[in-house]
Amino acid sequence: MFDVRAAIFSSPFVFLNPVKKQNRKIVSYLRKMMGRGKYETVIGLEVHVQLLTSSKLFCSDSTKFNAPPNTNVSPVSLAHPGTLPKMNRKAIAYAIKLGLALHCDIERKNYFARKNYFYPDLPKGYQISQHTTPICKNGFVKITTEEGEKDIRLNRIHLEEDAGKSIHDIDKNFTCIDLNRAGVPLLELVTEPDLHSADEAFVFLSEIRKLVRYLEICDGNMEEGSMRCDANISIRPWHQKELGTKVEVKNLNSIRNVKKAIEYEIERLSVQADLNETIIQETRSFDALTGTTFSLRNKEEADDYRYFSDPDLTPFFITEEMLTSVKSSIPALPAELQKKYTNNFLLSDYDANVICDDKSTSDFFESVILHTKNYKAAANWIIGPVKSFCNETNSSVADYPVNGKKIAALIKLIDDGKINFSNTSSKILPVLLQSPEADPLQIATRLNLLQNRDEEELQGWVDAVLVKMPGKVLEYKAGKKGLLGLFNGAVKKMSKGKADMQLANTLLIKKLSE
Repeated sequence: MFDVRAAIFSSPFVFLNPVKKQNRKIVSYLRKMMGRGKYETVIGLEVHVQLLTSSKLFCSDSTKFNAPPNTNVSPVSLAHPGTLPKMNRKAIAYAIKLGLALHCDIERKNYFARKNYFYPDLPKGYQISQHTTPICKNGFVKITTEEGEKDIRLNRIHLEEDAGKSIHDIDKNFTCIDLNRAGVPLLELVTEPDLHSADEAFVFLSEIRKLVRYLEICDGNMEEGSMRCDANISIRPWHQKELGTKVEVKNLNSIRNVKKAIEYEIERLSVQADLNETIIQETRSFDALTGTTFSLRNKEEADDYRYFSDPDLTPFFITEEMLTSVKSSIPALPAELQKKYTNNFLLSDYDANVICDDKSTSDFFESVILHTKNYKAAANWIIGPVKSFCNETNSSVADYPVNGKKIAALIKLIDDGKINFSNTSSKILPVLLQSPEADPLQIATRLNLLQNRDEEELQGWVDAVLVKMPGKVLEYKAGKKGLLGLFNGAVKKMSKGKADMQLANTLLIKKLSE
C-alpha cells in the first residue's frame, strides 16, 4: 500500500518552489494535517525561584520589589574593593525546604563557585553559584495531564545570586542598569529531559509555583520576575535514542508564554528538520506580541564559564539538627490535602483541586471547617461566593473580609433551617462584607429573613398557590410531576422568601396527593 505520509516526509521537497519561506509554510501545514509528525519533542526546564528573604544572598541589602532603581545596593553588592560576602542562613533553609518537599537528596557539604563571563548587570563580573555541589540532588515532581500521572525527574536544585536588570527601552541611545536585583537569592531547579510537550511544561510549572507558595519561600509572581523559566527544547525521530540539538529559550516570564514559546519552537525545529536544514545550538528569546522566538547568541558550554571555588566564601555544612528543624516547618502540601479532602471529607476531585490550588484558599477552608462539619457546604461557599468576590475585586482569599468562623455560622443558619442559601448569600453576606464583626443571626433577624416554620401559615400559602393554579394542579395529578417546582417557586414568592421550603415542599406533595 502506498504510504502518503511516508512519501511526503521522505521527499527532499524538490517539487516545492525553492523560496524557503514558502516551503516552510507548506511543510508546517502538512505536518499539522498529519498529526504529531515523525518527531518526538524533548524538553528540559531550568526554573529560577527568587526566595522570600528580606536581605540578599551575601549581604544585608533589601530585596523589596519595585524600589527606586539602584537603591537596594551597598558596597558589597556593588563589589567595592575590600568587601566580603556573608552567607544568608535563611536562604539555605529555604533551599532545604524545597528539596525535601520534592523528595531530593540533601548535600551535607556545600560550597560556592564563581561563574565567569561578562555580566553588564553584575558589578563583580562573575556570578556566585553552586556548581559541583548543588544543595539538592535528584528528586521529582509529579504532574497530571490528560495522559495520566507522570514523574518529572530533577537533576539538581542549587543556590545562586541573581543578576541586575538591563533596561533597553528608557533611552534610545543607552542601556540602563538597575542593580536592585543583583545579589537576590535564587534557587535554580534543573529537570531531566523528561518533558515531551508544551502542555506537560505548563502543568509542571503550575505545580512548582503552587508548591513554592505553599512552602512560603517564593511568591511565584512571574510577571514581577520572582519566578522565571528557561526552556531547553530539541526534537528527534521517534525511533532515535540520542537527543537532538537543543535550543534554549531564555527568561520566559509567564507560564502561558512558556507554553507558547515551546509550541513555536517545536514547529520551527520540525520544519527545519523536514527541510534538511542544520539545527544549531543557540540561545533564543520570546516575543510575546508576535508569539515567536528570535536568536540571541550561540549557546555557551559549561567550560566557557571557567568555574572555580569562591575563595571569599567558606564551605557550609548541613547538620542533622538543621534538617530536622526544616522538615518540621513544612506544612501539609497540596497532594496530601487533596487526599484528605476526597478520602476523609468525601469532596469531589474538582472541589479538592480548586481548594488546594493555592495555599490561601486551603487555609481559609481549614479555618471554616474548624467550626463546621458540613464540608461540602464549606467547599461550596469558598468555590462560590468567596471566590466570586475575590475575582471581582482582584484580591486574594487571604484578604477576604469575612473570617472562616462567620462563614461557618452562615452554614449553620442554613443547616438549622433558619434561612435559605439564596438570602444568606445575597442579603446577609453583603452586610457582613461591610461589617465583618456583625452577627449573622442578628442580621437575618433585623432584615426579617428568618424562615417561617409555622406549619399553619405555610399551609395557608400552599393552599393559596394551588387555588390560583387549578389547571396546573390537574396537569400535575395527570402525571406532570415536574410542576412541583413551579408550585414551590410560587410559595417562595408569596412568602417573600421566608417559607421553609423543605417543609413547604412536604405540604405541597401531601396536598396534591389528596
